[in-house]
Amino acid sequence: MRTIAFVTQKGGSGKSTLASSIAVAAAEAGERVFIIDMDPQQSLVKWAKERGKTDVAVETVSPGKLKAVLAALEKKGVTVAVIDTPAGETPAGEAAVRLADLTIIPARPNAFDLWSSEATRRLIRSLRRDYAFLLNQCPPAQQSARIDEGVTALEAMGGLLSPPVSARVDYQEATRLGLGVTEFAPTGTAAQEIRKLWSSLRRRMARGAAGQRRAA
Repeated sequence: MRTIAFVTQKGGSGKSTLASSIAVAAAEAGERVFIIDMDPQQSLVKWAKERGKTDVAVETVSPGKLKAVLAALEKKGVTVAVIDTPAGETPAGEAAVRLADLTIIPARPNAFDLWSSEATRRLIRSLRRDYAFLLNQCPPAQQSARIDEGVTALEAMGGLLSPPVSARVDYQEATRLGLGVTEFAPTGTAAQEIRKLWSSLRRRMARGAAGQRRAA
């Protein structure tokens, strides 16, 4: 089982929206997916209620029970676990980082998010865990200079997933309806972004697993 955690100290970075659409894209690609919602706001629990399906299960889990829950999910045949965490330095975020195969740090292309991303990176590195940055809610193409600046800043800190995720209405509408963006508008640009992002994540985790086997 591969475990992905979305963690950042800055609120409003779009963790829950990304987590839901990535989870659905993974399920559409044949994975058995389970979402763990560790955020007290329970955004993904509410999303699941709107969804009304059982293909992507969502459960609230406390930090102290996370390890046991992940072990149980693996025994049940779940192949991908997606963890959503609250913003800030929290026990939930630290527990997720410790147990995830890959922690994703979403950041919007602005100074506040980039500064916060560096603080999150320091936490993850102190725990000696793998991580990657993801630019989210990027502005339209005519403001591409802002995206370029964000890419440069995050690449200087560490790995950067591709493609960047743009600010599109499809993401918000999909979330409102309890869908992933690949379900809401399957042929849309946002859906293409998320499918490419899932492929990027899968390759990244495969490389990480191969490296761990060689180290062993």
